[in-house]
Amino acid sequence: MGYEITLATSMCISVVFALSLNLITGFCGQISLGHAAFFGVGAYTAALSSKAGLAFPLDLLAAAAAAAVFGFVVGLSSLRVRHDFLAITTMGFGFLFLGVVRQQDWLGGEMGISAIPGSGLSKLGYLGFAAAVAVAVALFSAYLKRSWLGFSFAAIADDEDTARVVALDVARYKLLAFVLGTAIAGIAGGLYAHHVRFISPDSFGFVESIAVLSMVIVGGIGSVPGVVFAALVLTALPLWFQVIEDYKLLLYSALLFIMMQLCEDGIGGLMRRLTQGRRRTT
Repeated sequence: MGYEITLATSMCISVVFALSLNLITGFCGQISLGHAAFFGVGAYTAALSSKAGLAFPLDLLAAAAAAAVFGFVVGLSSLRVRHDFLAITTMGFGFLFLGVVRQQDWLGGEMGISAIPGSGLSKLGYLGFAAAVAVAVALFSAYLKRSWLGFSFAAIADDEDTARVVALDVARYKLLAFVLGTAIAGIAGGLYAHHVRFISPDSFGFVESIAVLSMVIVGGIGSVPGVVFAALVLTALPLWFQVIEDYKLLLYSALLFIMMQLCEDGIGGLMRRLTQGRRRTT
């Protein structure tokens, strides 16, 4: 029973993490290849603040705030570039984050941070808390997508130049999407730190950025239910089948290639088509 609870908690954290990138890439069309770094900022902030005596879940708010600050800085730089250059910029931040963490003893260096204080909840209670956060983020994402802000994000994702013509403040909306998405990634990182109670730079590398991007693309860029489903499945598979764990990067890369070739709108697109087909038959 303990393993199933641990697995379910990891799946809930992955849902929060994937939805955070979906807000940036899926809603606003900004490609990020270094999103795991913001996840890491949240994890390290929660770990350090909790070891300093900050109570749970206040350290999750600190994690969100720290990740949002870094997201604001990276988001400002992203206003100058687009598409491939934006992906390279975010990837560069990811490598910069890892380099700094590995060189700083107060961040644990290569050995990481161990003995992170627990949340004070039982394993089942922590699962319930993580699940509640995942549901809250999913509902927030669904609401945001259908709000005036979500429509503004969608307009920018479709065509930035046209969005400017209709008087949308593209820079402000892109920056807002980046800050919101990275703040949620920080919360996911804080949840992860309390869940595993040990973090190291290896947990926030390029592979993790590709993994979460795979969840967004396989789920369907911009689709909330699709991304939730993909995050659950792609988190469970490597843990269910340990042999996959050693080839995780190959698995995610293959999935990205297959989905882009066969079904660009992912699982979310399939869900929409199935729903529309049922409506026509009734």
